[in-house]
Amino acid sequence: MSPDLHTTRQRLQSGQTSVRAEIDRAIAIAQSASCRRVFLKPLFDEARATAADPDIGRTPLAGLAVSVKDLFDIAGQTTAAGSIVLADAPAATQDCPAVARLRAAGAAIIGRTNMTEFAFSGVGVNPHYGTPANACATDQPRIPGGSSSGAAVSVATGAAFIGLGSDTGGSIRIPAALNGLVGFKNTARLVPVTGAIPLSTTLDTVCALTRSVRDTILAHEILAKRIVTRSTAPLSSYRLAVATTVMHDGLDPTVSRAYQRTLDTLRQAGARIEEIQLAEIGDLATIQSTGGFSAAESYAWHRSLLEKNPAAYDPRVLTRIQRGAAMRACEYIDLIHARQDWIARTENALAGFDAVLSPTVPIIAPPIADVAPGAERDNAFFGVNAQLLRNTSIINMFDGCAISLPCHAPDELPVGLMVWHGAMHDDPVLNIALQIENLLQKK
Repeated sequence: MSPDLHTTRQRLQSGQTSVRAEIDRAIAIAQSASCRRVFLKPLFDEARATAADPDIGRTPLAGLAVSVKDLFDIAGQTTAAGSIVLADAPAATQDCPAVARLRAAGAAIIGRTNMTEFAFSGVGVNPHYGTPANACATDQPRIPGGSSSGAAVSVATGAAFIGLGSDTGGSIRIPAALNGLVGFKNTARLVPVTGAIPLSTTLDTVCALTRSVRDTILAHEILAKRIVTRSTAPLSSYRLAVATTVMHDGLDPTVSRAYQRTLDTLRQAGARIEEIQLAEIGDLATIQSTGGFSAAESYAWHRSLLEKNPAAYDPRVLTRIQRGAAMRACEYIDLIHARQDWIARTENALAGFDAVLSPTVPIIAPPIADVAPGAERDNAFFGVNAQLLRNTSIINMFDGCAISLPCHAPDELPVGLMVWHGAMHDDPVLNIALQIENLLQKK
């Protein structure tokens, strides 16, 4: 994988490279076959103009390449969210806060990235613009994960150092796990969602993909306008849980092998890891039995568009949005209350633990051909989607924070380790992930 942002900044400061050389390199990658179908709207000229600013090297992002998921407002551009439904929508009048904060930190926006239409899937397939291929698969084209599919591939190929995306049920962490990247879902309230087309106003989170945990910390500090409290405490000082209910079910052999090997490595390094049942996870199926937040809240946003042109939607996305029409107001209110009660019970069960460890997703990336658009593959698609979202979506319902970091061996397809906890535990989770990353890189 290409050097991370921190390493590249050090090379800039020592004169080993230049901002112009780095942006030209990023653009060359973005135009190569490895980024086919990644960028829905390239912004190469704008990125070069940013890199030409003589003062840009003094900023945190130093004029280096950043990609933006297609659901975020950029001034003067139409925000289409990977769809053709909004092709004629008015252009945004201003940057959304997330984009504005990245620009202020010196980001060179290299382009708008492909995504699952309206962010409604963890697979990353898009029938309108095609599906970007997983950056790490060499045997055959495999899914990138979604919904932040193009964001992930842009970072994994080296076309961008940060991929701005969103996470409603795993849309940052799933593609991070499948592409060997770091993806952090911060506590949702920490970064404004203004200027981003919503999937679920309850669960949406604005966050990013990077190549290292230290880059993730920097990206989060910029997006959240806060400083992460760093800790030098050893890994052995943390109390870590492994939740066995649901999250270990049906693991692919590659995932199981990498995950167990990682837990063994952490224990050998002195980590205190305790298996717990966390039976509360098993209650989620009943809590969401009348429908979840995403269907109801997306239907509320899309209902007028659906009346005009439902045929323009991806049929798989349309099916899930339309399910929201069936939820009654009383069921929605019951869901809100049940979630609040569930969060309180789960927080109580995790009291005394600094973080929880789980596989990010239970499977490796399946071939694109297995889940490509087509009614004959719908069953396979929805089965894969459910598997991909199973573990990650738990943290969104928990209103928590979680980071996925690579834990696979060089000869294995990517596997992610998820470190997570409840709301506002972001700093301990990031500090623990930083130590785990350092430990795994020494192996």
